[in-house]
Amino acid sequence: MLIVKSLEELRETVTSWKRDGLSVGFVPTMGALHNGHISLVEMSVQRCDRTVTSIYVNPTQFAAHEDLDSYPRQEDEDQSKLKAAGCDLVFCPTTEVMYPEGEETRVDVPSLGAKLEGQFRPHFFGGVATVVCKLFNQVQPDTAFFGEKDFQQVQVIRRMVTDLAMPVEIVAGSTFRADDGLALSSRNAYLTDEERAIAPALAAALHRAAIRIRAGAAPADALAEAVETLKINGFEKVDYIEAIDPSTLDPISTPVPEYPLRLVAAAWLGKTRLIDNIPL
Repeated sequence: MLIVKSLEELRETVTSWKRDGLSVGFVPTMGALHNGHISLVEMSVQRCDRTVTSIYVNPTQFAAHEDLDSYPRQEDEDQSKLKAAGCDLVFCPTTEVMYPEGEETRVDVPSLGAKLEGQFRPHFFGGVATVVCKLFNQVQPDTAFFGEKDFQQVQVIRRMVTDLAMPVEIVAGSTFRADDGLALSSRNAYLTDEERAIAPALAAALHRAAIRIRAGAAPADALAEAVETLKINGFEKVDYIEAIDPSTLDPISTPVPEYPLRLVAAAWLGKTRLIDNIPL
């Protein structure tokens, strides 16, 4: 497995692969890898001839008050996991490589990025779309793999790829969960033992709401009950919990039979903000 820090070496390696007719899969990450990330790498290894994973904590998607400095970093452990999963190349750029002259040009997808997460983190998807656009230009993948746990992010990236006519297939892997239902996230490391025991209540509340809606309850009633359940369980604040159209991310008040919807949620447990979603 190659560990590459320079853009020149990355491009030279990928160009040689493509010259030989090999397909390239790509898994962009911020490191602190868990089994969800590794499942995406394994998916790429199965589908593509060569797999590239990036590890870069992108500063442009963090607000000044957020956890850029404290975000988990474990590069050696991450590289060991990637090697075991069959990754061919790990791209570990510095900010000087990613933004050598600062961030003058920015990519934004306002129709999708301003909703849900965008209401609470208005800086976020502009930073995500910009860095992923740059990484796609650098890696030149045929296929890129993202986790459905970040459902809105997947939809933003898909729209960016469509609008900018990027020759990249976007594949979404299912949310990887712990045995108790908690969606895996690098930020789960922030949870105390007591909070970790409470955290699966978020997924459980979504599943209960989904059952009620499928049984004919109004989404507003089922979701209001979910909010109260979370607060009773110890969640301090629920930023949102919505039934949405998965294409537009708009809230749906009256489900249409056989039309796929998504339940999405973000809530605070102590100092940790958890997000989750499930299909309805």
